[in-house]
Amino acid sequence: MKKYATFLLFFLGVSRPAGADIPAGMVQVQSLYYEVLSDSGVGDAQLLANELDSRFLLYNGFFHFNPQRIAGAPLKVRSFKDPAEYNAYIGERLDKTSPGAVYLHYSQPDQRELVIHRESPEADKRFPHQAFVQFLRAFVPNPPSWLREGFAIYYSSVRYEPAKPGSSEKNPAGGLVYEENLSWLDAIKTWGNRAPPLETILLADTKNVFPDNFQGLSWALVSFLKDGGYGDYLRYLYEAFILLKDSGTVQDNAEILYNHMKSWTDSASLERDYRAYLLTRKSFNELIIEGQRAYSAKDYRQAEAVFQQALRQRPNHYAPYYYLGLLAYDAKNYSQAEQYYGCAQQYGADPGLIAYALGINAAAAGNNAKAVSYLNQAKAASPAQYNDQVDNLIKRLR
Repeated sequence: MKKYATFLLFFLGVSRPAGADIPAGMVQVQSLYYEVLSDSGVGDAQLLANELDSRFLLYNGFFHFNPQRIAGAPLKVRSFKDPAEYNAYIGERLDKTSPGAVYLHYSQPDQRELVIHRESPEADKRFPHQAFVQFLRAFVPNPPSWLREGFAIYYSSVRYEPAKPGSSEKNPAGGLVYEENLSWLDAIKTWGNRAPPLETILLADTKNVFPDNFQGLSWALVSFLKDGGYGDYLRYLYEAFILLKDSGTVQDNAEILYNHMKSWTDSASLERDYRAYLLTRKSFNELIIEGQRAYSAKDYRQAEAVFQQALRQRPNHYAPYYYLGLLAYDAKNYSQAEQYYGCAQQYGADPGLIAYALGINAAAAGNNAKAVSYLNQAKAASPAQYNDQVDNLIKRLR
């Protein structure tokens, strides 16, 4: 699991003095980078502010914007629990609904704010996306659309895990967990050569022509530049953040980044490298199937490499842990196998399957009493599947 460390965040204030412009029924919390208004009480406001500061630090660990540029002007967030209140507030400012969360951008920085309906089913998806947009536009008010949407999708799978009771004092505020967002990968690979050239994505703002599935194509471009393993393209991305102009329009900034790209690479090379990168990317399901095939063919080294790759993509899915447990068992590394099976169980694997695997593993390790206990758990969890197998195995163990 890739977990980003969270700094201990000290809140600078819980509420303003009486008479300040805090709406009735709301409380205010100010943190390192945010000013949060919430109708769910101080505790919820503090939790939200803490999460937002953590996200800010994660984003800026890559972008390296100077936080002093927003010193004294924290980013504003307004959080609603009541859907009617949320919809009424948004309805006064937009001519359309925006369930879950929306970032409202204005020319005056003090009017900009992220508005969240915390209990909306759409909030889990919309809030991370809009939180990144707010961060980026705090430093670059008018970034190119491909940069804004591509990175917003890239970071949309980052979720926050609050500290649990009894957690270590070294991480009192919880932390962020990242699973790579590959929701667009299968579709983009299917398009193949039918996908529009990258120039169309880079210049969508200047020509005001946005191809179908622009968001997914923007994510693919960002993923290629950031994670493709091509040093020159990653350098371009870092230079792009410096070249973007605070006072520039979206069209200005799109043109600046496009011309900078052209200054050191040609379109043919860019397209070739981009499409080669996408061909190497595999979805989680593709990796699991490939790993299963390698395991069945007894190519255990290849199977382990593939399942480890799947684990990096989805560290909270049980399947990679289960298969890595099988590989550890085959290698007679029974303690490691037990650990992998335990993780698979933690992340939702079938209880009977895992108990049976743990029983076989314990028996191979010579711990018959432990094996009998696990095998009985498998029988209790899935009697139709394991009843006869367990009875026969227990007889042999005794």
